[in-house]
Order: sequence, then C-alpha cells, then structure tokens
Amino acid sequence: MSKSLNIIANSLRLTLQELKVNKLRTALSLTGVAFGIFCIIGVLATVNSLERNIQNEVKSLGSNTIYIDKWEYAGGADRPIWKYRARPNMKFEEAGMIRQRSYLLEDVSLLLRSGGAISYKNDQISNASVYGITEAQMTVQPFTFDVGRFFSSSEFSSGSNVCLIGFANAESLFGTTDRAIGKQIEVRGKKATIVGVIKKEGKNFIGWDYDNCVMLPYKFCKQIFEENWSNPVLIAKGKEGIPPAALINELRGIMRQIRRLAPTQEDNFSLNSVEAFSKAISDSFVTINIVGAVIGGISLIVGMFGIANIMFVTVKERTSLIGLKKAIGAKKGSILFEFLMEAALLCIIGGGIGLFFVYILTLILSGPLKFPVYISIPMLFGAIIICIVVGILAGIIPARRAAKMDPVVAIRSK
Repeated sequence: MSKSLNIIANSLRLTLQELKVNKLRTALSLTGVAFGIFCIIGVLATVNSLERNIQNEVKSLGSNTIYIDKWEYAGGADRPIWKYRARPNMKFEEAGMIRQRSYLLEDVSLLLRSGGAISYKNDQISNASVYGITEAQMTVQPFTFDVGRFFSSSEFSSGSNVCLIGFANAESLFGTTDRAIGKQIEVRGKKATIVGVIKKEGKNFIGWDYDNCVMLPYKFCKQIFEENWSNPVLIAKGKEGIPPAALINELRGIMRQIRRLAPTQEDNFSLNSVEAFSKAISDSFVTINIVGAVIGGISLIVGMFGIANIMFVTVKERTSLIGLKKAIGAKKGSILFEFLMEAALLCIIGGGIGLFFVYILTLILSGPLKFPVYISIPMLFGAIIICIVVGILAGIIPARRAAKMDPVVAIRSK
C-alpha cells in the first residue's frame, strides 16, 4: 500500500513538473480532455436539471392521478388530430357518475380552462389564466394559500361571484397580497370578490399556471364563458395504495358505460396517467443525453490522443532514468503503474479545468432558465472515472513501452 502511495506521489510530482517545463505543449493536450468533459458534463448537467425541474412540475399535477380528457397527453401521434377534435368534451355530470360507480377513487373534479383579461379599477392584466373548478379540486390537486381561504360549499352550490387569484396577479393589481382580500375584480366583465391568494409557485413549463391565474366556482365560471369551449378535463385521484394501472382499468370501464360504447367501438376519451407522462418525459431526455455524450466522447478521443502524445514524448525524455530504475530493481509493473498514473493525473487535471467551466456555465444558465442548473455528485464522480479511464487508455501503449525497455540499452540511450 505504501509503495503504491509512493508511486502516486511520485507520478503527481512528475506530472506537475511536466506542466511547469512544457507549459504550452501540455496545455494544448489538456484542452481536448477539458473540452470533452465540458461537453459531456455540461450537457448532462443542463439536461438533467431541466428534466428534474419538469418532473417536479409533473409531480405537482398529483400523485396517482388520472386526467380524463379528449386529448392524449403522451403519445397518440399515430392518430389523426381530427379524431381527437371530434370526441365529445368531458361533462360535469360525468364526474358525479364516476364518483358513484368507482371503488378505487378518492375523488374526481372537473376543471374548465380559458384565458382572458382581469382588471381592478384602472389596472388590467390581459393574459390571465381563468380556471373554473369544482369542490373536489382541493382533494385531487391541493394547493396552499398565501392569504385567504378556499371556496365554501355554499359558494360552490350557489355559484357565488367569488374568486381565488394567483400570487403574481395579486402583486400586479394590488402591490401586496394582503391588500387583495375582499377586493372586487372584473373577469371578462363580471365582478368577482377575492377570497384567497394562492401561494407563489414559480414559473412552470407544464401544468397549471397558478401564479397568473384566477379560479372561479364552476357554476359562476359557466356564466362567464361557454363550457364546451373551455377545454374541460376530469381529474381523478385514486385512493392511497391503489396502482395507477388498476385505476385506469376501472375508469376505462366506467367511462365506456357512461358513454354507452359498444364492445366494438373504440374509446372516445383518453386516460392520461401522471406516471406515464413522467416516464414519457424521461424517455425523451435519453436521446438528448446520448447526443451530448457522443459529442463529448469525440472531444475526449481527440484529448486522449493529445495525452498519448505527451506520454510518448515523456517516455523518450526519461529513457535513461527508466533504465536506471530498472537496473536498481524496479519491476515492470512499477514502471507501468507509474506512467499510467501520470497519464491519469494529466486527464484529471484536464477534467478539473473542464468541470470549472461547467460550473461557470451552471451559474450563467441558472438565471435565464428560472431553475437551478447544478452538477450532481454522481456526475462529479462520473467525470473523475471518465478521466481515469481516458488517461489509462491514452497511457497504456507508452507505459508498456517503458516497462519493456532493456535497462542497459535505456541507460546508454543518452
């Protein structure tokens, strides 16, 4: 063990000496390794951070949740779009029928989705997301409040002109969320009293735009815009411990009964599982990761040849020293290990430079992308392992040449 540590320490000293004596040559050779690590880890860090952010947003759609819609969220590219358009919309009455017939369901809600202008006095927001919700919404897809409360049962049943407002909209119209409670805003010309402000969620790529939304009770929402033109979707949440596949099978049977579909007729609805959506996202990112790895791999191959070139020159320059070491008893394995370690250390230094530039990249990207880009611990260890493997591959031929030298011939070579 102590002998191996001594060889490593000696290799590190010789590597640093090589960097000091041949600065330009070594720097040029390390550039390939640094650029390769920068490409691989840079792409993986950015893509994995993006995937993690999107997956977190997918999870916010609800665990063990099925979205019953006319549209298919993942896949369905083989079906003409007109077939989806021709399907009937989800209905409020269907939510009640599903609730009555299901044994695996915790609850089901209907969500209406539209957009439009909201205003308070002279201030206006022209592109707010307007949602019409049923009472079960808080069960199937709970959210938290910055201030205020959820709608009461009586407000749902009577269609009261009350609303919930997103954090960003509240700040835009009132300056602070506290001042929003009790104020009346206009939603498409209809007045609604704010009873709650939804807690800030941050920018989303998918899912519901809570920060910029206005939520209305279903019956009141129907007074503002036509239900059939509001992209209605049923959101069904299974009971704790119920497998998504079992819930999907039950819901498919119930929906076919409700819509009176014959056994030979195909479904005129889609059951979109959050878990399936999450898997589809993961699968789509695999290709991006492979492309990034291939680009970085090509750069690493170029860098590997650069390191191999340094090691061939180093072996030639140290031929007499190698002969002297072998003459006083150094074994072939020790010589081989020493040069392989030196090549690996050169690659690790190059990889360290590449990781430094990746770190700078993460700082630059984290601002515009609105989510943290980071280098994970597995990526860091992966980069070190890649550098060691590349170093060993680059140094194996020069190291073997050094290990096979005849000590007498090597000493006389000078």
